[in-house]
Amino acid sequence: MSSIQFKIEEGVASITLNRPEVFNSFNKEMALAMQARLDECEDNDEVRAIYITGEGKAFCAGQDLQEVTDPNGPELTSIVRDHYNQIIERIRNIEKPIVAAVNGVAAGAGANIAIACDVCVATESAKFIQAFSMIGLIPDSGGTFTLPRLVGLQKASALMMLGDRVAAQEAERIGMIYKWFPDDQFTEESMAIAKRLAKMPTKGLGLTKRALNLTMISDLSTQLKVEEELQTMAGQTYDYNEGVAAFLEKRKPEFKGK
Repeated sequence: MSSIQFKIEEGVASITLNRPEVFNSFNKEMALAMQARLDECEDNDEVRAIYITGEGKAFCAGQDLQEVTDPNGPELTSIVRDHYNQIIERIRNIEKPIVAAVNGVAAGAGANIAIACDVCVATESAKFIQAFSMIGLIPDSGGTFTLPRLVGLQKASALMMLGDRVAAQEAERIGMIYKWFPDDQFTEESMAIAKRLAKMPTKGLGLTKRALNLTMISDLSTQLKVEEELQTMAGQTYDYNEGVAAFLEKRKPEFKGK
């Protein structure tokens, strides 16, 4: 059975981490398969939003430690460089909206993959854990970059050093995630967000994502120039013209992602 389940429906590409027997922890095969599926999503014009979730009770428990301790397995350096760094780079650089639907525990790299996505939602029973300190490691998968920018340096450093479990309600309150939903409504509500995004102006959303990536390292003057350039690009899209026309004609726009 494949470690990644994949399907495309209504413009949404669903990527499901599928190693439920080990709480969807990553091994080399799953990491490379996820990279391949993300590449497919980027190249396929039919895909206008990406939805990442986990099979079973967990979203992702991070790295499969059985692989780390296997004498024939990949070295830790390779796991970080060739597995997780590549996944995070794709999530941030694919100019399509990506929804993380955290259906259960998200620990270690699993937590940081989730919060790297454009919209992160969680089921009420989900927990986020920066579990690295429990085994003497540092947060990877972009965690030391992303989490402080979401919740502030003091909160991020405490969560990373203490390894506290953060419930979904608290994660929303501190700005770690967008929203949580009751367990029995989660699949429907989280997928509704992805389907909504898939019907929106994909090029404009992609340019918004590019601007948000740049704001992490820009000053105000630089960012104003970025907005000027990207707004000009957005104004040349089909969806911009459709949106303006629909507004003037008092009708619902029909965006094509072009």
